[in-house]
Order: sequence, then C-alpha cells, then structure tokens
Amino acid sequence: MIQAARSGRQNIAEGSRAAATSSQTELRLINVARASLEELLLDYEDYLRHRHLTQWPPSSQEGNAVREVPKRFRREHADQAALTDLTDQERWELYAPWLEHDAAAIRSNAIICLIHQANYLLDRQIAALEKAFVEGGGYSEQLAAARLVERKRQQVEHSGSLEPADSIPSCPQCVKPMVLRTAKAGINEGKQFWGCSGYPECRGVVKI
Repeated sequence: MIQAARSGRQNIAEGSRAAATSSQTELRLINVARASLEELLLDYEDYLRHRHLTQWPPSSQEGNAVREVPKRFRREHADQAALTDLTDQERWELYAPWLEHDAAAIRSNAIICLIHQANYLLDRQIAALEKAFVEGGGYSEQLAAARLVERKRQQVEHSGSLEPADSIPSCPQCVKPMVLRTAKAGINEGKQFWGCSGYPECRGVVKI
C-alpha cells in the first residue's frame, strides 16, 4: 500500500516534469499514477471489508464533509492563498480531523474519499492529454514534422525541384509534407492516415 501511494505521487510529479519535452511520456506516467491509486483504493476497500468495518456510501454525510474541504477553504480564504499554494503540512491539517482520528475506519474512509477525488482529476487530465496528443501530436512528432518541412525547403532551394516523394505525400490543401498518424477514436479508430504537418492551422488528410 505504501509503494502504491508513493508510485501515484511520484509518477504525477515525473509526468509534470516531462510535460515540457514529451507529452507521450507525460501521458504514460499519469496513467501509471492512475493505476497505482486504483490499486491503493482496492487495498483500502479490502482493509475495511476484511475487518468488517463499514465503508461510507458515496452520498454519506461523512464523505461529503471530506469532499467539501476544498470548497470550504475557498469560501473562508477567498482573498488569501489558493489551496494549491499551501504546504504539504498545511494541506494535511485541513484533513487532520479525519486522517488523525482514533478510529481506523474513519481514517480509511477519508483516504478512500481523497483517492476518488484524485482519480477524478487524473481522469480529466488523461482525457485532455489524449485529446491534445491526437489533435496536435507529441513534441517528438512535431519536431519530426518541422524537420520534414525544412528538408523539403532545402531541396527546393538547392535543386529548384522536389525529390520524388513516394513515401511522404504532400498536403492536398497547403502542399506541406504529411505526417503519419493513427486515429484514436471514431469509425477509423486504429487505422493510420496522413495528416498535414501544419495541423491545426491546416487539417488536410490523405487516406492510406
């Protein structure tokens, strides 16, 4: 359980650091964090079940109180630092009435609530990362596209004409070189296609 908790936290941090250079790496690390927290969630649920302790239902008064902590903080500190600006110790103190309670069932249920909140936010982040990656490509893919554009520019500059492009077609709309992509959703999910390297300014597509 300790390892699963550490994995969730560390992979979120590593994914954040990787965001500047590789969106694909960021997405992979965030997915690892999500899986680790799901494993931790199951461990806590097993802990309660094996000890015949009650797990709070989703709409319970106790669970709602834990989930309301961020909203209550924003109401009470509207003109002060945001919740994300607090230190780890200050954030811990907000949840101390549950996390430091004498009853193991209350501590465990509070952590389950927090894991659910973290997983909800990670699911939203993963969906946004996937959408951005499908639409705009990752950092490496963008560099490759830029390199293709520069290579063709150099060909025109040095020879006055383009070499036969039997493997990389030009965009039918703007004549820029295409980039090989894979559809992630829709009726063509899993199929490859040529997308314009100038995306999103140009949405030219060539079917394979």
